[in-house]
Amino acid sequence: MATTRTSSRANDVERRAELKTEQHIPVRNLRFDLDPERLRDWHPGGPVITAFFNNLSIFFPAGERFFIRSVRAHRGHVTDPVLREQVRGFCGQEGVHNREHQRYNEMLEAQGYPIAEMEARVERLLAFVEKTFPPRMCLAATAALEHFTATMGHFLLTEPELLEDAAAPMRDLWRWHSAEENEHKAVAFDVYMAAGGNYPERAFAMVVATVLFWAKVVEHQARMMKADGTAWRPGSWLRFGDILVGEAGVLRGLLRPYLDYFRPSFHPWDVDNRALVEEWARRLVETGSYGAADPHGGSEVPPAATRG
Repeated sequence: MATTRTSSRANDVERRAELKTEQHIPVRNLRFDLDPERLRDWHPGGPVITAFFNNLSIFFPAGERFFIRSVRAHRGHVTDPVLREQVRGFCGQEGVHNREHQRYNEMLEAQGYPIAEMEARVERLLAFVEKTFPPRMCLAATAALEHFTATMGHFLLTEPELLEDAAAPMRDLWRWHSAEENEHKAVAFDVYMAAGGNYPERAFAMVVATVLFWAKVVEHQARMMKADGTAWRPGSWLRFGDILVGEAGVLRGLLRPYLDYFRPSFHPWDVDNRALVEEWARRLVETGSYGAADPHGGSEVPPAATRG
């Protein structure tokens, strides 16, 4: 039995190394033609689920910058040339995510949502984390939150009907972000391990990140629904509960991969979902229907994306 477990662990390490070597992380300079007039009703599921997706966008500009800073702070620990190249791809993709969600959020602000105030609260929270905890703990938090974004993205890609009838630019933006979060889902984790990361630290970081993230999600949802005029309707909160924990709820879909993170042997590529991402990328190249007319990127990559 011990020999079998040892052999299995060796096979897992070998498979992960193969996946890491094969995983190229391209920087796509996509832009999305969002319609400001549709931001309150772009999802056919109604205003509550529209507000939920808009709510998530609030986190991304500050969050992506925090992720980039945390990973870059530990580049000196990375000796593997493949991982060093993937760090550059990670920073590039996150830089474009930052730009597109900043544009998205500015449009939401113009529609009367208190986005700037909520973004400032997220900025202050992350600044407190960086001031209070050592840099490697910030990287552990980044790895934890990257697991959240990758698993939520996987959920959207494996359940395409969740966005199928949504306004096309919003559908395309969220599928693009979901696919790229899965392309680079192991980078922060691998840099964390290269920097001497350990199981107790990363498990603690995940617990703290879980509590803070979902507390902010509920806070943001309440403020978004208040701006929509739906916060005082019991049915709206029942709908929000269904989005989270209903039969096809987000949290139900995320529970198993979330718990997987607490396995000492966990690695993000334990779930090999490259086929999902490759199918998205194939459709992007063939149809150009997922954003800008130039699917291979252009010259206007934001500064956060170009520094490797």
